[in-house]
Amino acid sequence: MNSVLVASNRGPVSFTVSDDGELTMKRGGGGLVSGLSGVAKDEGVLWVCAALSDGDRSAVRQAPGGRLDQAGYDTGALRMLDIAPATFHRAYNAVANSTLWFVNHLLYDIPNSPHFGTRFQREWESYRDYNGAFALALAEEAGHEARVMVQDYHLTLTPAMLRAERPDLRIAHFSHTPWAPPEYFALLPDEVAREVLEGILGADHAGFLTERWARAFTDCCAALLGATVDARGVTHEGRTTRIGVHALGVDGEQLWRRACEPDVESNVAALREQTGDRKLIVRIDRTELSKNIVRGLVAYREFLAAHPEWHGRVVHLAFAYPSRHDLPEYREYTAAVQRCAKEIEDEYATEDWDPLILNVNDDYARSLAAYRMADVLLVNPIRDGMNLVAKEGPILSPRCVLVLSREAGAAAELGADALVINPYDVLETAQALHTALVMPEEERTRRAASLAGAATALPPQKWLAAQLDALT
Repeated sequence: MNSVLVASNRGPVSFTVSDDGELTMKRGGGGLVSGLSGVAKDEGVLWVCAALSDGDRSAVRQAPGGRLDQAGYDTGALRMLDIAPATFHRAYNAVANSTLWFVNHLLYDIPNSPHFGTRFQREWESYRDYNGAFALALAEEAGHEARVMVQDYHLTLTPAMLRAERPDLRIAHFSHTPWAPPEYFALLPDEVAREVLEGILGADHAGFLTERWARAFTDCCAALLGATVDARGVTHEGRTTRIGVHALGVDGEQLWRRACEPDVESNVAALREQTGDRKLIVRIDRTELSKNIVRGLVAYREFLAAHPEWHGRVVHLAFAYPSRHDLPEYREYTAAVQRCAKEIEDEYATEDWDPLILNVNDDYARSLAAYRMADVLLVNPIRDGMNLVAKEGPILSPRCVLVLSREAGAAAELGADALVINPYDVLETAQALHTALVMPEEERTRRAASLAGAATALPPQKWLAAQLDALT
């Protein structure tokens, strides 16, 4: 039995299956996986996750009890759950990504959505079933009085369900997203809003990336549950859940080691051949609605219009990797990104200058190469739990100027040394790009060093340890 367990929707690895049935394993994607995979493996933590693809399901079915580490894979202790595809789809796409994500990132087009009717009731039942599968697996795998860390908005109901199964366990829930204020969170059906809050309050400790998101959660508990909020935490129906703020950082040494490997070096050479000795404005994001890529491109266009002296002297590397293409809103957003990029190219490109290089094919080595080459890093989300891109870039580029949205959680730690912008104000963003490009070298270097120090202050090892200590 295991003494420390982590549960999340996405795991540290994923599998693809070829036409001949052969399975290939690769590193999982996403900020949570980047932050946790190394430390979980090193510390002997059992990771429980869901099978996301046909390849994952094939691997699970060949592993005893879904334990991939016991099937010969170098994953660290890992159990992957084969949840029925229809249940997974409704829980993941319809509820987690189309409802809870939209609420906490304030993404709804309010005059037109959301609609909570009979269909949503069925989807919510699947979300309950999905959370129940995690609770059951954790109950089976956990030793007596084990510590269990449940991650993110996919698993808001799991803490209360797990407590009902195993009251001996010490349970934490951590939210990697923002949290909506009560008046917006109340868009959810009353019973659903209550179930989400009480699900998390089933934990002994509820963690958030910033004080702002923690305060929004406690405000929701007070307003919608009538819970008592004080210095001890949130007390509801006779139980107190402590509230903690743990700002996830980056393992700088590990990131640098990876960024110096041959595949990254070859990408540096290839990008330099494409861009020459021009200044580079870099962004690296998923094509996620909250990342604000279109406004970032519009700001770059405004910058080019206002500053013709930079024509031919700057290139914007925009890496916008596919995200959630099962959802029509995301397919449309990716298309909008591509349309905007083409308009910039059509207006400004010359025979010997491509002002914008957009790439929508995920490539981690190329992203690391772009970090290393960046003169300016643009991070302009309309709302973000933390944003590890804002932390990784200054570590790998010691002269990079960070243009950072005030709505990113990272602004709480990095704002003093970044150029902080209103993500809706494209003129302000355009001016910040210009300010970043003309910033004196000494100031660039000083700011980047401070940013790198803040970004590595709480690496994943310390982040995990702080939460485990909170359960002691």
